[in-house]
Amino acid sequence: MSAPEHLNALRAFEAAARHESFSAAAAELHVTPAAVGQLVRSLEEALGTPLFHRGTSGHKRLIPTEAAQRALPDIRAGFERLSAGVARLKDVSSTGVLTVTVSSAFAAKWLLPRLERFQAAWPELDVRLDASTELLDFAARGIDIGVRYGAGGWPGLTAEKLLDEEVFPVCSPALLRQGRRMRRPSELDGLRLIHDRSVDARSGFATWEAWLEKAGASDVDTKRGLRINNSAAVLQAAIDGQGVALARSIMARDDLAAGRLVRLFPEVEFASVLAYYVVYRPECATLPKVVAFRDWLMREASG
Repeated sequence: MSAPEHLNALRAFEAAARHESFSAAAAELHVTPAAVGQLVRSLEEALGTPLFHRGTSGHKRLIPTEAAQRALPDIRAGFERLSAGVARLKDVSSTGVLTVTVSSAFAAKWLLPRLERFQAAWPELDVRLDASTELLDFAARGIDIGVRYGAGGWPGLTAEKLLDEEVFPVCSPALLRQGRRMRRPSELDGLRLIHDRSVDARSGFATWEAWLEKAGASDVDTKRGLRINNSAAVLQAAIDGQGVALARSIMARDDLAAGRLVRLFPEVEFASVLAYYVVYRPECATLPKVVAFRDWLMREASG
């Protein structure tokens, strides 16, 4: 069966199944109940199977069959994708817009300080940032490309590794000037530790407990401290002298270079099992604006 040939019948079937009524479906589609019924029957004939149990009395006289109920989620998703595509065709200005999704922390600490270089190279593109860590539907939200932090697997998306990172303790220079000894990791005991809770530890996200075990200082008390669910805010708390943070190297790079933070115990190497990935829908892989931004991200990451 050719789907475009039966689009009207599919729409009539979906509306009738949702309302469990030809009359209500007809009112929604601005046609007569007889027209809806005829469209549904034509679809049933093409498929060779009934789509509704039709009753003669009772409150619900039109009930989708089991096969119809299984098919409806895919049919509804298809109509949503079609609607999104038509909306893009209507929005002529969208050709000059690049919609990017990243976490708010990655935007603040890595992307935004560099974005002007992309805008200078591609002045005809307006960048729209969707700052979120949610698993968004790229097609439904009109997202072209994104950067995600994790193990590299997101359903329906192509993922290319952008940046690996290390994890290490940092603090403000002022905290060191207070005379606190910081020669061995065990000397962290008694200091306020700042915990990053932006990613679930079950995903492999590095924790103070894991770093201290690697450093041979598992006796340091990690039960107390400041807990924050945003990596950029974790670093800001450390900059403000509120304690020692377990930093992610990509997030902390500019603060370390500017002297706002100091890395502690550089002899302890702890690589994160998670990384940053460029993600996009496979069908968008050759769009010029997606290619441009993907290539720019890769150049920035390697610089």
